[in-house]
Amino acid sequence: MLSKEREQQLIAFTQKMIQQRSYSGEEDKVAAVMKEFSDANGFTDVHVDKYGNCICHIKGKQPGPKILFDGHMDTVPVPDTASWEHDPFGAEIIDGKMYGRGTSDMKGALSSMMAAAAFYAKDCDYDFKGDIYVAGVVHEECFEGVAAREISAHVKPDYVIIGEASQLNIKIGQRGRGEIQVETFGEPAHSASPGEGVNAVYKMCRIIEAIQGLVPPTHPVLGDGILELVDIKSSPYPGASVVPDYCRATYDRRLLVGETKESVLAPLQELLDNMMKEDSQLKAKVSFVTMEEDCYTGNKIASERFFPGWLYDKEDAFIQDTYKEMKELGFEPTITNYDFCTNGSHYAGEAGIKTLGLGPSKETLAHKINEYIEIDQLVKATQCYYGTIKALLR
Repeated sequence: MLSKEREQQLIAFTQKMIQQRSYSGEEDKVAAVMKEFSDANGFTDVHVDKYGNCICHIKGKQPGPKILFDGHMDTVPVPDTASWEHDPFGAEIIDGKMYGRGTSDMKGALSSMMAAAAFYAKDCDYDFKGDIYVAGVVHEECFEGVAAREISAHVKPDYVIIGEASQLNIKIGQRGRGEIQVETFGEPAHSASPGEGVNAVYKMCRIIEAIQGLVPPTHPVLGDGILELVDIKSSPYPGASVVPDYCRATYDRRLLVGETKESVLAPLQELLDNMMKEDSQLKAKVSFVTMEEDCYTGNKIASERFFPGWLYDKEDAFIQDTYKEMKELGFEPTITNYDFCTNGSHYAGEAGIKTLGLGPSKETLAHKINEYIEIDQLVKATQCYYGTIKALLR
């Protein structure tokens, strides 16, 4: 299935993907490399949507289910190239490791997906049941699952494979993520006469202390629905000689399956309502953070920062079919959950599409200086994706 020639083709393709800097909103060069590979390797068509997602499609000769491989093209930035031992966009290979930003998170997986789809189609002369899609996704680092909404609307997949790093283990769920902002509104005054105003920061301090008494729900598999303060800002800033009239605290909330926007905000809103009844000077509100970013297509992508959790049963047929195929290939995967948020928040959490995670490399290498992927993992991931296609398109 993977000859030495194919391994070299995979490695060269991955290097070219890594060599294209692709921060969120700047993914166009990676999309161009994907299209070039598609055209040279017998893909049926390529669709680029309004956000810039690059969806590469291979149609089988027989009708059947649609399988979608999902890998994001964007990476986090490299703030200081001098701190890297290797060029973060050089894709150098040293002692069996390819170095570069996005090697593990997650152009390595995306390259393996593209290669596996091409190799599988060629090996069976396109005589398979269904359709194979590989999506290079934009803005995942900013909005897990938001750009993916356009992809699932276009493809309407029956199965989704998330390629985030898992060391070739099968992931069947994750906690989701929400960004919550609590705002307080005071009255400005000269700091020499603070009694003439209402200090929004002091009001926020009381709220933060009260929020520490809230206990989020827990789940027997996914764990705790964490609520953690991550940021606090006041205005005006700098506030020399001015009592601040505004303060915002941001919380990271890890979401469990079944939680909704309303259920997550309800205990916070109840707490604020009770505190405002007791303090006539307290004016406060709680909401999800909303963010907007520019796409390389010229369009904008925006969303509330609420990305649901999801979980499948390890005994579900599509999970077991994939597991058994990997075992036949000689792999020994464990079935577990992601510790972080992925595009599965949309596919599984919002749309209810059968989804699993399977990717090369270590989760802990994402976003790190001197990020790398082992060539062995890159090759094995391609074998695993090939087997996954075989298992799900039988």
